[in-house]
Amino acid sequence: MTSRPILVIADDQAENLLLLEAMLQEDYEVRTFPDGTDVQLYLKQGGRADIFLLDIVMPHLDGFSLCRQIKANATTRELPVIFITALDSPDVEARGLALGAVDFIHKPFSMPGIKARLRTHLQLAATSRQLREQNENLEALVAQRTREYMEQTRELLQRKQQVISGQEATIRAFCSLAEARDNETGNHIRRTQNYVRILGLELQDHPDFRRHLDDQVVTLLYKSAPLHDIGKVGIPDRILLKPGKLDAAEWEIMREHCRIGRDAISQVAKEVGEDNDFLRYGMEIAYGHHEHWDGGGYPQAIKGEDIPVSARLMAVADVYDALISRRVYKPPMPHDEALAYIVGQAGRHFDPTVVAAMQAQERAFVRTATEFSD
Repeated sequence: MTSRPILVIADDQAENLLLLEAMLQEDYEVRTFPDGTDVQLYLKQGGRADIFLLDIVMPHLDGFSLCRQIKANATTRELPVIFITALDSPDVEARGLALGAVDFIHKPFSMPGIKARLRTHLQLAATSRQLREQNENLEALVAQRTREYMEQTRELLQRKQQVISGQEATIRAFCSLAEARDNETGNHIRRTQNYVRILGLELQDHPDFRRHLDDQVVTLLYKSAPLHDIGKVGIPDRILLKPGKLDAAEWEIMREHCRIGRDAISQVAKEVGEDNDFLRYGMEIAYGHHEHWDGGGYPQAIKGEDIPVSARLMAVADVYDALISRRVYKPPMPHDEALAYIVGQAGRHFDPTVVAAMQAQERAFVRTATEFSD
């Protein structure tokens, strides 16, 4: 048997209570009270209700005050309140509705009208409750799914970062091996990749470089810069480690390190089987960092803007570091002299705009050289 809704009625006129109870008890569990204070006590003692019919004018606690208390209580605030009153004023209705009442029934009342309004507002309250519960359940589900998604994303990012860190460490290790065969150090790699990043950031707002050097590209150039001399692993020791000047035939072999490096990276790119910007920039740098702005470089003898931006940045970074570093065949050059040499080669060996960027970031170059000194 389905339980009937509990109807709480408060009215100081006993005949109204008797009439309402007699007419409504078939459909409702009716609780009648002669004053608002009695309803207040009933609720305080744990009495239940599904809907209220409240007279406005009562001797101790009027209907408006009782409605205010009902709407202030978390347990009862969602329950519908209908006022029954002999007062007929727009101001009275406006006040009651502002307090949270859902309807007004004016005395003398029509019993069919009361039954219809009670039924309608109970249905509306039930529908609102169901919608609220569905929303709460949906919000809880969304929150749970969001937490699960965030946790999965965090784990994926963590694994991705571990893979990236491992890749970077592996690349740096292989490149360090190449540098070590050339009597250079791993710090040469760190210095040059930082020089490249300094130049890239300085040129981001330059109209000729803006479209080439967003933050992501600068980061990729920083990571791929260590690959610039990876091709030296294919140069024989008798040439790579020769303390004196190379003859023409030896120099031709030495120049092959650009092609060897590009081909090695290209093979990796093919095995990866996808468009990989990191490897693409690595190929550009390995193959093009010995090209000259005026076309006098190698291996392609291309010039000007035909030289990839990545290779133009690497050219300045690599030569500067070679000048300030100690080698078996030369002492280190002071920073001022190295800078003066590079400035003197602007428009010949180097892109003039890249040289200007180095001049603007001269202090950053010096700090990097000091931080990663051999």
